[in-house]
Amino acid sequence: MNKETQSKPTSRITSEIDFERDGKQVGFLRLPHSVHRSAYGWIPVPVACIRNGDGPRVLLMAGNHGDEYEGQIALAKLLRELEARDVRGRLIFLTSANFPATMAGMRTSPIDDGNLNRSFPGNPDGTATEQIAWYIENVLLPQCDYVFDLHSGGSSLMYMPSGLCRRQPQADRMARSLELLQAFGAPTSYVTDAPQGGDQTLTAAAARQGAIHLGTELAGGGTLTIAALRAAEQGIRRALKLVGALDESVATDPAPPTRLLQCRGSNYFVYAPDAGLFEPLVELGDEVTAGQTAGVIHFPDTPWREPSVAVFRHAGTVLCKRMPCRTERGDCLFHLGTAYEA
Repeated sequence: MNKETQSKPTSRITSEIDFERDGKQVGFLRLPHSVHRSAYGWIPVPVACIRNGDGPRVLLMAGNHGDEYEGQIALAKLLRELEARDVRGRLIFLTSANFPATMAGMRTSPIDDGNLNRSFPGNPDGTATEQIAWYIENVLLPQCDYVFDLHSGGSSLMYMPSGLCRRQPQADRMARSLELLQAFGAPTSYVTDAPQGGDQTLTAAAARQGAIHLGTELAGGGTLTIAALRAAEQGIRRALKLVGALDESVATDPAPPTRLLQCRGSNYFVYAPDAGLFEPLVELGDEVTAGQTAGVIHFPDTPWREPSVAVFRHAGTVLCKRMPCRTERGDCLFHLGTAYEA
């Protein structure tokens, strides 16, 4: 069979809801999963759709990593609140995108150890996580103009509550991304040239499918903070209003000012030089200089040894820091932002 006559791959995942139907629908994406206790079973990935005629098409997504909670809760509350009359166009809610990971409270899936945000474009016949990634990129994203992807630092990192986007080569898309950051109104926003995960992330998948991506890093530490949850709840409403997807009657607070930064390369990151116990020497929001000591790694097995020293290779504002004290060589300890430059 030549390339022209080969059939286009199709997903093994099926949806209980019809994304083209007006109204509010809730149900599951059915991911086939044959195991010892259930020969013909399927994994129920929660999905919802609210549609009211033509208009902006937005994918609202959380649980890309299962130990990041602000987005999961904020989107669930928004889903319960909204009815079709409140929407202009269509909203698709994928609140627990890597459902096995969210149920386990883990960054990765306990089924296949899959990190969804390192699995795009996925594989329609691959592991559970690869199948979810393929469905999102090849079924959901082509139907959407925007994807709002709510993350936090998960169990290992804590962020200053932030909105983020990738730097865009097209001026109009970059301008729209900056408008979304301003509307979301997190205390800090940053533009990244050094996305972790490269072309295997949802950010890259959105670019391939022509959708504009808005991301967040809303605190973390494997817990939930009131301030970050409120930022998510109000920010997502303002972003939806900006693109015209919510009726004006839906109440939102005015957007507070956001401090716009950038993260431009690997030298903005600090990694553990050794395994041991991590002692941070700076806090979130601190201003640091290149060459400044970021933290030290103590050795509990040989406490008479001098600690190993980690240093900042760039000046900037501390946006993110590692939370667990026990650390392995190569773990991210900090990353920085600097003033945004177009």
